[in-house]
Amino acid sequence: MAFPLPAHLPRKKDARDVSTQILTKISETSSKALRAEVASSWVAELDDTIQVTKARIHERIAADLPNFERQLATSISVQERMRSLSDNVDTLSESIFDPQSGLIPNLVTTLESHAALAQQNADARARHDALAHLLQCRNELRHLTRLVEEAELAEATRASSSLQKCIKQAPEPLSNSQVMADMQRKSTALRNRTEEQLLDAYSRSIVVSASEVTIRPYVQAVLPRRQMNGVWVRSTLPEDNIDTVIALPDLLASMSPSALSMHLSTLRRDIITHCVEYVLKQPIQIYQAAATRLTGTSEYKLSMQRAPPGTEDLSLRLENLTTVIAFLHSKLFPHLPPAERTSFPLSLCAPIRTAVLNQLLLPNVPSTLAQLPDFLRVAQQAATLEDEVVVKMLGDNGADARIKTWVDNVGLHYERKRRAEILDRARAIAVSPPDDSSTFHVDVPLVVENVPFPINVVDRPVANGKPAEPVAVEGNDDSWGFADESPSQGDDTPSQSDTSTDEWGFDDDIEQEPAPEPVPEPPKAPEPEPSGGTEDSTEDDPWGWNGDIEPTEVDDGSAWDDAWDEKPSAPEPVPPSPAPKPAKGLAKRLGAKSVPSSPAPPQSPTVPIHHPTPQPRSQPVVTKAKNPPPPPPPPPPPPAPVLIPATETYVVSGRTKELLRLVEDVLREGAELVSSGILGSTPGSVIMQAAPMALELFRALVPVANTAVLKQSVKEPMRFSNDCFYVSQELKRIVAGLSGPKAGARDKLEEGRERLRVLSDSWFEQTIVREEKLIDELLDNANGFIDTTHQERYDECETAVNEVLQRIRRVAPQWKAVLPKSRYYDALGSLVEAALSRILTDILALEDITEVESHRLSELCHILNALESLFVEDPEQPSFVVSHVPSWLKFSYLSELLEASIADISYLFEEGALVDFEIEELVKLLKALFADTPLRTNTINKLQHGHPVRGS
Repeated sequence: MAFPLPAHLPRKKDARDVSTQILTKISETSSKALRAEVASSWVAELDDTIQVTKARIHERIAADLPNFERQLATSISVQERMRSLSDNVDTLSESIFDPQSGLIPNLVTTLESHAALAQQNADARARHDALAHLLQCRNELRHLTRLVEEAELAEATRASSSLQKCIKQAPEPLSNSQVMADMQRKSTALRNRTEEQLLDAYSRSIVVSASEVTIRPYVQAVLPRRQMNGVWVRSTLPEDNIDTVIALPDLLASMSPSALSMHLSTLRRDIITHCVEYVLKQPIQIYQAAATRLTGTSEYKLSMQRAPPGTEDLSLRLENLTTVIAFLHSKLFPHLPPAERTSFPLSLCAPIRTAVLNQLLLPNVPSTLAQLPDFLRVAQQAATLEDEVVVKMLGDNGADARIKTWVDNVGLHYERKRRAEILDRARAIAVSPPDDSSTFHVDVPLVVENVPFPINVVDRPVANGKPAEPVAVEGNDDSWGFADESPSQGDDTPSQSDTSTDEWGFDDDIEQEPAPEPVPEPPKAPEPEPSGGTEDSTEDDPWGWNGDIEPTEVDDGSAWDDAWDEKPSAPEPVPPSPAPKPAKGLAKRLGAKSVPSSPAPPQSPTVPIHHPTPQPRSQPVVTKAKNPPPPPPPPPPPPAPVLIPATETYVVSGRTKELLRLVEDVLREGAELVSSGILGSTPGSVIMQAAPMALELFRALVPVANTAVLKQSVKEPMRFSNDCFYVSQELKRIVAGLSGPKAGARDKLEEGRERLRVLSDSWFEQTIVREEKLIDELLDNANGFIDTTHQERYDECETAVNEVLQRIRRVAPQWKAVLPKSRYYDALGSLVEAALSRILTDILALEDITEVESHRLSELCHILNALESLFVEDPEQPSFVVSHVPSWLKFSYLSELLEASIADISYLFEEGALVDFEIEELVKLLKALFADTPLRTNTINKLQHGHPVRGS
């Protein structure tokens, strides 16, 4: 196929030769135009062209004749050489490939003859080698058979190994033959018979069990000569059996290496189990005996029997172990093969050390100090056993010496075991479930100094135009009935209460808040009764009851007028002071009732009263009277202080007593260990560490082990807080009494005491926070108290507030049952404060309150007024809710403000009754309650000037 020229190359002009041109002309001429003349012209043209071509060739040759002649001569020479080479090739091919005389046929014939001869030679050699090896195997088999029949077990074992080696080395053609298979079966049968007899003899020469150890240096073997169904069986006829005596060394040497290793491993296991661990676990009695059997063979027996009860002595176990190892060392080890005579005893060293530690020393570490001296003697005996038995008898190099190392630190091991036992006991205490039957009450001793003092109250009018009734906030509210009775207060009786130091851990001043309206009583003469007093600080003061206050003097006058009574009276006539005129709306709502002004209280020297909860604002407390009258004559001196014992009680779980008893026992045990001097220098430190560790276990495990109870119950978290606090206070007493060796645990116990105190406060606060969160979730259903004009929304809000009320009422008795009075009112006050603060925030956040909504919101606020009964201990005395709920007055005024007029709100603001509200809150409340009028604008401008500052 011609190579196609690329299209981009220049094309040469079509140079057709003459013949092509003539042929073209012939093909293009039609049959009608074809004539003789035309054909003659084509022939003539072709002849002319031939003549021209010849002429050109002759000219070309003539132009370069020498070169032409040279090339011609070369061509002739090449032709001759080619002819000669072809002749020689034909001759050579005939001499090589000729069937009769050719080289290749003769060579192939010779090679085929040589290969056949070599194969015959190889077959002969293979047959000869196979027959020679087979002859050797036959001779080995005959030799083995003879040895087995003659009961030469040792030689038979070696012959069996030689025969097996010979069979394995058989040539490949022979190894696959039937004769070798038969020989292999016979060899296996003879080997199994030999091993069976050796195993039987070995089982009777060395016997190790839990009751005895028997060593027979020579053992008699009875070998059968007859076979039955291919199995060698013993016969009752003596001539059918072979009796032979085999020495124990020969017996062991006769075994194959694999069988010997297996038997020695089993023997080592039996010795460790029956001769070492069995002897160390229990008391036994050992007897040695040597006897000669009727056959003339001797045997050595070591019998082991359980010792009778009451013979428990750990030192005897070590002596028994020494006896057993000495027996094996003298009666068994010398008969072992040379290769095992050293390695086998060494393999027993580590198990013996481990058994002495794990079976004797560690399980019998004493639990009491009285048992420790006897155990120390046993430990020293164990160290001696390691030196005499393990090192000297068994040949150990002593580099391990685990027993001696353990004995050198036996005191540390004793203390660690005791610590583990103590911590196990502490763990059992910590994980025990709560048990109400084991709880007990703890009385906190208090000493209150009875000093009379006046009650500081605030005169705050309410929205209906009547000033609030004086409310006395007692410093020591005795809800459990442990303190003296407080004097009842009549309408005209000067307010008196017990002066208290920071008895419940409160040390901030608060304002007195108005109580619910009491039933009006006729005026009575003032009869002040001194009560209350200060308390002395004690060492076990759990709540910081160690503050002292100065005694106060009796106030002759009432700090408040009875704003709820229509006929207020004063203890003595005082000049009336000008008072702002009540708003018309208030007077109209009161009807014919008059709104009296509040006379200023008589001035008398007083001291600040420390109340539980600080006020969240800094506005001064003002009274209604602007121009107080001159002070009355000074009152008579107070009576002499009288010390009144008082207590408060809280509930503690019974497991705390067990924990504290455990801590005291641990410290006492550590001190006894140090004073005994048994363990040398610096003992007792590890045991004493168990005391703070027990506290850590209690602190860590109780919340984990009682997670479900602590999450579901309201009372249990508070009781756990009491438990931590009680243990902390008792630890203070324990730490104070530490001396001598016990003083080393002082820092850790102090640290544990502080952590328990923090944990107590943490659980107390977390429980309150959890309940506050639940109350917040309940109030979420009120949806911000919006759209209460719709009955459905009002029902939802009412349901939410009632659920909050019921929740607090359910929680209160459970907390009161376990908490001390001070903490109970703190927790309950925080809970009520959370509810009131949330409702205050939601209502004050409303931007528009219609008249209907204001009435309904006021009704919703009045629902929680029932919580005030939780802060009343004596029905004849007013509640002290304002001392524990800072937002109580603010919340109470909110329900009044929701239904008050602008004039009422202005009047209350001028009287200083709304100091609990921020100015922004009052402004926002006015904008939400009332339409935009000039009166509202003027009132807002008045409010924005700030709360009025009243003179005292």
